[in-house]
Amino acid sequence: MNAPATTVVTGSSSRSILAAGIFAAMVGAAIVFATGFVQADTLHDAAHDVRHATGFPCH
Repeated sequence: MNAPATTVVTGSSSRSILAAGIFAAMVGAAIVFATGFVQADTLHDAAHDVRHATGFPCH
């Protein structure tokens, strides 16, 4: 039976992971912030168009 491999995170890769996490959090916050101020009809139409573009029937 083989021992499981372990992952060692070095200083530069931990900074890279941190930078990616901060970037993802900023993008997520921007999406939440932007959708909070968009008009309801605009948001509905955008979601509706995405459903059709991905092939999901909605009506």
